[in-house]
Amino acid sequence: MVIVIGATGFIGMYTVEAFLKAGKRVVATGRNMELGRKLIEMGADFIELDITRPTDFEKLPKTNIEGVILLAGLLPANAKADLENTENAADYFNINVLGAINVLEFCRKNGIKKVIGNCSYSDVSGSWGKGYPITEEEPRSFKFTGDHAVYVISKNACNDVMEYYNQQHEMQCAWFRFPPVYGVGPHGTIYVNGKVYKSGIATFIDNAIHGKNIELWGDPHIKRDIIYVKDVADAYVLALEGSKTYGLYNMTGGTQIDLEEQAKTVIELFGDIEKSSIIYRPEMSNNTPSFLYSMEKAKLDFGFVPKYKKFYDMMLDYKKELDSGRWNVLVEARRK
Repeated sequence: MVIVIGATGFIGMYTVEAFLKAGKRVVATGRNMELGRKLIEMGADFIELDITRPTDFEKLPKTNIEGVILLAGLLPANAKADLENTENAADYFNINVLGAINVLEFCRKNGIKKVIGNCSYSDVSGSWGKGYPITEEEPRSFKFTGDHAVYVISKNACNDVMEYYNQQHEMQCAWFRFPPVYGVGPHGTIYVNGKVYKSGIATFIDNAIHGKNIELWGDPHIKRDIIYVKDVADAYVLALEGSKTYGLYNMTGGTQIDLEEQAKTVIELFGDIEKSSIIYRPEMSNNTPSFLYSMEKAKLDFGFVPKYKKFYDMMLDYKKELDSGRWNVLVEARRK
């Protein structure tokens, strides 16, 4: 049996599906009852749970558990706080650190050794754009300003506590560092410093569907590493089954994808009879960072190799999933 905590999130829904396909019994937790019903339809057991409430963990099974996937957390894209007027640092620590400790304590008390979570890929943002693949040994380096700062600090603290449980209590905790994760989900809009914006890929797709021009600001050949959600979900399955799984893992596509390539692919796959044109705006500022992460450790320790390394394959499956309508309840989750 596998417990997926935070299963009603974007990555959580796909991760539950991947474990079910692998033949596992899955106990899924979350706070969205509508998505909980969807998880039950998929074949999982669902338990409403808030990780900040220690008493909620009494609802969970305590025996025959192979491990826990910890996906619950507060992210900047979901945080409504406007940092110009409000400070939400306590929220990040209450959920991402104290909530994680509640998970770890549940596992320690019940003899569950494996907990696999995640961290922020921005913890090494100081090394972005330096022209080499970033490994797990790269020293932390990040900005202490902006809406991602306290999130990164809280995730670093969470991961350090997980390592404490590894060494102090002989557990086998691990965490994934993944960059932007593409796939059908509720992220057509995101929060940036408390304000709602349409995400870049959602804008590309929407414009392509309606035959509108797609503008590329700044350098159209900025390259960055991304990953498809089904690869992330499969990686959690492999990592939980792997005997060597331990500590930090980069979890990305392992290849850089060009911004212009993204626009052309989206136009080809999502465009109708009247295709969009690409408008180049080099005079406009584009803060998209360039980065590449090494995938060797995950390959060596539990045999993970991403299936969707090509952006075309990624977006082709994205379109199939979108057209199928099976994730409509997940897509609509952000709008409610």
